[in-house]
Amino acid sequence: MRKLRVDEMDRLSVEQFREADKFPLVIVLDNIRSLNNIGSFFRTADAFRAEKIVLCGYTQAPPHREITRSALGAEMAVAWEKSPGAREAVESLKSQGYKVWCVEQAEGSVLLQHFEPEPGVAHAFVFGNEVEGVSNEAIAASDGCLEIPQFGTKHSFNVSVSAGIVLWDYIRKKII
Repeated sequence: MRKLRVDEMDRLSVEQFREADKFPLVIVLDNIRSLNNIGSFFRTADAFRAEKIVLCGYTQAPPHREITRSALGAEMAVAWEKSPGAREAVESLKSQGYKVWCVEQAEGSVLLQHFEPEPGVAHAFVFGNEVEGVSNEAIAASDGCLEIPQFGTKHSFNVSVSAGIVLWDYIRKKII
């Protein structure tokens, strides 16, 4: 057994990615402050061929050296747009027919293992600020909250790690 070389992985070019069909999902970033986390979201969006990322509030947008450092070029392939706030983004996505779920520990949240995406419906997932989490306004406007079970002493994952967990679970249940 050996590791594959990059040229053996049959990955899409940036142009091919832009033209390729996307999975029915959108990532919404609610006031993410870390440029490294933003870059990580772009890489995750690329890996799961998300439709786009919505950058809300003070979440920085590309081009930025620190975003590129962790995105490794994914910010050139993944579509993105700015929104003044996460509540506005949630309302807009819902008006377009998306089911919108905030990834947050909240009263009445659904544990990720119990979440079943609706067939034939596109979904959006809101990820919140590294300290404050998803804004209460976004939660109130959404269809609900998803919670990732945790078994240690800490009460949260890094926000970009949460994205990898949630999006893999979504793709696994919806697509694969």
